Amino acid sequence: MIAPQSSSPPENQGTKRFRAKRDAILAAAADAINEQSAKGMTFADVARRVGLNTTSVTYYFKRKEDLAAAAFDHTIATLLATLDEALEMPTPELRVERFLAITMHRLARVRRGEETAVAVLSDLRAMDEPMKSGLMAGWREVFRRTRRLFGDAPTRAHTDLNGARAHVLLENSFWLTAWLERYGLDQYDRVEARLMDVFARGIAAPGQEWRPAMLDLDHGDTQGGRDGFLRAATRLINELGYRGASVQRIASELNVTKGSFYHHLDAKDDLVIECYKRSFATFTEAQREADREGGSHWRRLSSVMATLLDFQFSERGPLLRTTALSGLPVAVRQTMIDRSNRIARRFAGTISDGIAEGSCRAIDPLVASQALMALQNAAFDMRKWAGTMPRERAIAMYASTVAYGMFDDRMIEA
Repeated sequence: MIAPQSSSPPENQGTKRFRAKRDAILAAAADAINEQSAKGMTFADVARRVGLNTTSVTYYFKRKEDLAAAAFDHTIATLLATLDEALEMPTPELRVERFLAITMHRLARVRRGEETAVAVLSDLRAMDEPMKSGLMAGWREVFRRTRRLFGDAPTRAHTDLNGARAHVLLENSFWLTAWLERYGLDQYDRVEARLMDVFARGIAAPGQEWRPAMLDLDHGDTQGGRDGFLRAATRLINELGYRGASVQRIASELNVTKGSFYHHLDAKDDLVIECYKRSFATFTEAQREADREGGSHWRRLSSVMATLLDFQFSERGPLLRTTALSGLPVAVRQTMIDRSNRIARRFAGTISDGIAEGSCRAIDPLVASQALMALQNAAFDMRKWAGTMPRERAIAMYASTVAYGMFDDRMIEA
């Protein structure tokens, strides 16, 4: 956890008025970050949201970077408190269930206006030092405590699997905000139960083995040209966020001039849109290819999962993470979300057919499809983890968290 780097004089620290105003500024900053990213947030916008002038905001936070860091620190503190409460439960399944329940309760309170949203952490890596180091240390502690939810790890294989479980669980908790708005508040308890069912026992029906087919995704020239350009840009945006991946940095990564960048695209928003189109096309191509291959619907689903994870872990990837959405204009952002939802609905259709034929468990297909989207969305961040073992094992271990549930150890022996 980092200490806030700017605040009012010490004599004012304990006053209720100071704390209330500071909390209001932090809440407004979180809203601005979630809508525009940390780099896009401005003092003027935050001041407007709380009914202050810009000078008043700078009394509490001297620089915009200080305010963003404090908002991120608050998110990390919230996650750590949630994890500490979950860790009080006696078994891994009860701990995960408690973590999800607390998260869902908080999101319900936010939707009712009883609590303010926390800032998404997509721009952590784009922060400047020394703030970045403190925030990343806090994030690593979040990950460690999440991994502890799953109990002791007597072997390296257990540690690897618990790391995959922790990552998928955290990503699903962040992904909730992307799709929960389609449900009424009175449906939150049901959504929570159905999602926990997927976490606990997975998608595959009993007896269904992990034998995916690796599908052929044809991207043509993957080393250079337009695809190489979009691949490099996607990787930088995933690592640094929309605002952190500047045009200059992308051009430097590709060893081209900014002028060459604008030869490919007219503006940075166009770049993000093209990166999303490339990612969505990869999803859709995998789904179509799996249907052409045929077989049970579980085999089709597992083949898509394995192929896309291989894509994420390889040099052909990555897919663009949803965190880049915050930098796009609202109308364009909604178009990209609609495209993502169409992919999720196709996953849901495959799961529904699998339930009918008996190869998938009787689960909520729509909820399970969102768990699959979160799994694929997050995989880019696990490339180093995947690089410590054979690729096939990494794919099977990571996919098992949703395929068979977060408490199934079969992949340790595989």
